[in-house]
Amino acid sequence: MSAATARILDTAREGRTMAGVLAITLFLTVLAAAGGIGAARAALALRAALSGEATVQIVSGDAGIRARRAEAVLTALRTSPAVRRAALVPRADLARLLGPWLGEAAADTDLPVPALIDVTLAPVPGALARLHAVVRRVAPDAQVDAHVAALGGTGTLLAAIVAVAAAIVLLMIGASIAIVLLAIRSGLAAHRGTIEIMHALGATDAQVGGLFRRRIARDAAAGAVIGGVAAWGVILLLGRLTQGVGSQLLGGVTLGEGGWIAIVALPFVFVIVAALVAYGAVLRVLGRLA
Repeated sequence: MSAATARILDTAREGRTMAGVLAITLFLTVLAAAGGIGAARAALALRAALSGEATVQIVSGDAGIRARRAEAVLTALRTSPAVRRAALVPRADLARLLGPWLGEAAADTDLPVPALIDVTLAPVPGALARLHAVVRRVAPDAQVDAHVAALGGTGTLLAAIVAVAAAIVLLMIGASIAIVLLAIRSGLAAHRGTIEIMHALGATDAQVGGLFRRRIARDAAAGAVIGGVAAWGVILLLGRLTQGVGSQLLGGVTLGEGGWIAIVALPFVFVIVAALVAYGAVLRVLGRLA
């Protein structure tokens, strides 16, 4: 089919309008997908970072008793196969942590600050339960805080962000398909007379569908270039901004290699789906008119 024939069903103004609308939907789709992937990776990274960490807190008003209990717990932990590393948090570090709230009083040696032991669990089954058992045996009143427990609210928030992002992606895909179908209906109605003449001259439904598929693919490709490039630019900008914040949580919001492959491939998939939907829709409509 010649280039002149392929342009029979083209309408420049409609094409520009459709390309602009598809560019907007694809822009939002790519951003939503990137947000969902980034939030999912952040949740996994945060859980991996905290799942093997715990803190043992020993509270006593008597500094001597507190020190002896801390030493006993530390010795027991270092001999436990469930513990990879155990270290007493220096008093100076505790004072620095309490400084914003207590001021200079945080450095007072008479202040009954609990003794803290940082623990890294070994990658063995039931490591946390075994840690609790060791601590209870040596110091029953000591408190064990698993760092992953602090992830509860944050994990729920990140999961909600992933779910919302997935819903937005699905809605945008549905909206894009609806836009394509509306464009097909409009094009069939506007060029009905031309299509009848083409059929009279021997053109098949597949050939007419090919013309619409070419037109939709061209407009979708234009929208994909505009929307995709704009979305990639925004993602790169936000990535640089989050790296400069220095937050552990925001630092985990990355796409990774697989995420970037999905984000880059999304506009191409978008064009292919739009062309296939257009072709199938035209064949169904022309089949009912036959």
